[in-house]
Amino acid sequence: MTAERINPPDLSPSVGFSHAVVATGSRVVFLAGQTALDGDGKIVGDTLPEQFTRALDNLLDALRAAGGTPADLARVTVYATDIAGYRVQAREIGRVWRDAVGRDYPAMAVVEVVRLWDERALVELDGFAVLD
Repeated sequence: MTAERINPPDLSPSVGFSHAVVATGSRVVFLAGQTALDGDGKIVGDTLPEQFTRALDNLLDALRAAGGTPADLARVTVYATDIAGYRVQAREIGRVWRDAVGRDYPAMAVVEVVRLWDERALVELDGFAVLD
């Protein structure tokens, strides 16, 4: 994928996301929502950063299985059950993201939800990627 990340100067500074991504490629991969489930279908991790790490790993595993890499991510949505807690831990969550994906951010949104499918889940990530 070739990606042009667009962050217009008239918009607020983009920290940890891109305002727009123009992606060019031949295949689009839609990634289902991923929580901190392990291979046995059990939520692992008690803290938001621990669960975010596992959910992101799961998302990236699905992407790699489809032939993509983290650089191919064009859009990611984060669903969190506690936005205030997410904001408090944003620096640590950002470090997890950068370690796994790098600093070329896709277009992103963080949305607070009442709960997720699994009652123990604190966060879920979904998105799509464009592959060459």
